[in-house]
Amino acid sequence: MADVAASDFRHPRRYVRLDTILRLRWLAALGQLAAIFIVLQGLEFDVPVIPCVAIVGLSALLNLALQMAFNPMQRLEPAYAAALLALNIVELAGLLFFTGGLQNPFSFLFLAPVLISATALPIRLTIALGALAVACASVLVFFHLPLPWDSEEPLVLPPIYLFGVWLSIVLAIGVTSLYAFQVTEESRKLSDALAATELVLAREQHLTQLDGLAAAAAHELGTPLSTIFLISRELERASLDNGQFAGDIKTLREQVQRCRDILAKITQLSATGAPFDRMPLSTLIEETVAPHRDFGVTIKVRIAVAGTREPVGTRNPAILYGVGNILENAVDFARAAVEVNAWWNTETVEIVISDDGPGFAPDILKRIGEPYLSRRRSADEAQGGHRGLGLGVFIARTLLERTGAKVSFTNRIFPDHGAVVQIAWPRSRFETGDIVAEPAS
Repeated sequence: MADVAASDFRHPRRYVRLDTILRLRWLAALGQLAAIFIVLQGLEFDVPVIPCVAIVGLSALLNLALQMAFNPMQRLEPAYAAALLALNIVELAGLLFFTGGLQNPFSFLFLAPVLISATALPIRLTIALGALAVACASVLVFFHLPLPWDSEEPLVLPPIYLFGVWLSIVLAIGVTSLYAFQVTEESRKLSDALAATELVLAREQHLTQLDGLAAAAAHELGTPLSTIFLISRELERASLDNGQFAGDIKTLREQVQRCRDILAKITQLSATGAPFDRMPLSTLIEETVAPHRDFGVTIKVRIAVAGTREPVGTRNPAILYGVGNILENAVDFARAAVEVNAWWNTETVEIVISDDGPGFAPDILKRIGEPYLSRRRSADEAQGGHRGLGLGVFIARTLLERTGAKVSFTNRIFPDHGAVVQIAWPRSRFETGDIVAEPAS
């Protein structure tokens, strides 16, 4: 019931396709050419055409060179993707230098490369691109050619307004990039956690199916082994007078009997664990509690006597893993005892797992069950000084909710202390054991 390994899902490397960057660069080049044409021909303003077209042309030549030299579908290392985005910032700064600096309304396009980096590249590269964009904007405050405008009524903006434009660019880069990074990071974490959930469920289902395969193999092998056993026994009786073969035939019969005994044990073990066997609620609780009884923590199981018959459900790997993981956490944090209480009626089946540990911290209680959130106490973390992933609780909660359960996390009421996890199913869902797949969001 252990958590998924941290190295499997923490901080995966990010790659952006070259084709994605090139499409953005081509879009920028076409937009820049269109803007130059409109200002020059449509508005008839004086634009330094040669340097502006030269910058756009060099950008287009670089795009062509990259398309011919590399496969556009290949994924770039984060550093190379950041270098191309940095080149976009420098090219935009060059165009703005010839067209009015921050007086040009297109100066806010500094935000675009940084925002793309925030959603696709590591945070350190995003910070570097943001610093480059702010530096270019700061230089353009003091060094730029006049804004293309009507020569008879030139536009002159006051310094305080230009400072406001510069400040708004800086704030937009910082705030929107931070927001985009947080949203993307949360989405990535949720996606990774759901992938881990699917892997755990697939593993549990695979282990459950092995029991069924073992039972089927034992059944199929039983008939030929019985035939071999009977023939070997007859041969042993017939060869009593022939000492040369009697010992070998006796050994053969004993080994065949041993094989039959092994298959009988496999059949017995699989009889209560086949994929479609039914198991009462008390059996489910005992199966999840048994592996945790010898860890120095007393586990008290209380099953309330009800007027209706005990609910019997399928041996569902999702329920077994989910309840087992929550119980494991309770044992880890408990000081001396863990209580597992169960009750049912005609409509509801409920399991409550509580411990006498420190309970959930107030800041954790509101977010418990989210991926990558944990305060597990372990020797490794005590030495390393870092917090665990907490994927186990997320996986357990997700799997249980897919079986129709409602999982809630609370603390015991003062003066008692400890965590309380309540798992409640509609009785019909518990007994059918259906799993509802939810799309990852």
